Amino acid sequence: MSKAQLTGRERVQRMFERQDHDRIPRYDSYWDETINRWQGEGLVGEHAAALDLLETDFQSLGVIWPSPFPGQRIVLEEDTDTEIVRDAFGATGRFWKNKSGTPEHIGFDCDSREKWESIYKPAIVNSPIQTDLESFKTKYAIARKAGRWIHWHSAESFEETRKIVGDAVVAVAMATDPEWVADMSRTYTDCLLREFEAINSLGLEIDGVFMWGDMAYNRNTFCSPKMYRELIWPDHKRLADWAHTHGMKFIYHTDGNVNRVMDLYIEAGFDALQPLEAKASMDIRDLCPKYGDRIALQGNINVMVMMTNDHEQIEQEMVSKFAAGKATKGYSYHSDHSVPPQVSLETYQYIVSLIERYGSYD
Repeated sequence: MSKAQLTGRERVQRMFERQDHDRIPRYDSYWDETINRWQGEGLVGEHAAALDLLETDFQSLGVIWPSPFPGQRIVLEEDTDTEIVRDAFGATGRFWKNKSGTPEHIGFDCDSREKWESIYKPAIVNSPIQTDLESFKTKYAIARKAGRWIHWHSAESFEETRKIVGDAVVAVAMATDPEWVADMSRTYTDCLLREFEAINSLGLEIDGVFMWGDMAYNRNTFCSPKMYRELIWPDHKRLADWAHTHGMKFIYHTDGNVNRVMDLYIEAGFDALQPLEAKASMDIRDLCPKYGDRIALQGNINVMVMMTNDHEQIEQEMVSKFAAGKATKGYSYHSDHSVPPQVSLETYQYIVSLIERYGSYD
């Protein structure tokens, strides 16, 4: 098959295998407010329409995120703009009603090992399968017809611990009660793999698993590499091993600066790392020569530069990074987080034209 005839699925698979392909694969994420702005500027449709504009090669079937209390959403208090909600993880936060944004974390009911063992662990262990399997089958048929590389999104165990007990409790427990953290990680991963097996029983030919867990800040990882290796990494490896056993690739998303744990990601079997936050000192011009033959890299196009809507700055941002990525044959386009509403539709159309111009291997 000639390169010009590649489907999105074939293109992504060749990228993972470092085989020749026609252009870098494409994928992106958008804030809801971005889509709202673009609709006012001429976009017809929702997030899927933006991905069609990009000519995406990837397609997600949905999100898998088992919780202790599936479906729970108790509004405790509200005003004109916000509401305070206790969610399916037992956490309480203040959320905007009509716009996106990081919630204000008010409290976490699971604030001790005793509560975890007596309430939360039994709840999540005994919960039913939470994945909407019928929806997955419907979306799969659409994605397969479109020739795209199909995956699902899921939170991993580090994200789950933060969601249930909060950052402060996790940080202290990693030092004072590491076995508790490891138990939360193992328990959630067991439940997650149960969900994965339910999907696998559908007999669909799914290409990959896209996991997210924000384990770093703009300067460093949430915990030391040693703590990560001992407490969370074994379950990351279990997830990657499951994907590989079932013929799938494993993509890991984390915000922040993870330069110190790149080797651990590779040792765990991660096939790709995404989105490589430029504002957190992640730079594929440095990463590709060091790791590009061992792990695929996705993203790193700085949304702060996109937000300027300055075509010259955006082109400068993309040219050298595309060159670095293409040199490995293991790079795919994505913004370095999610495209924010400060980016106009006209600017994004220009970005797509740059992807076309500089992303070709011809």
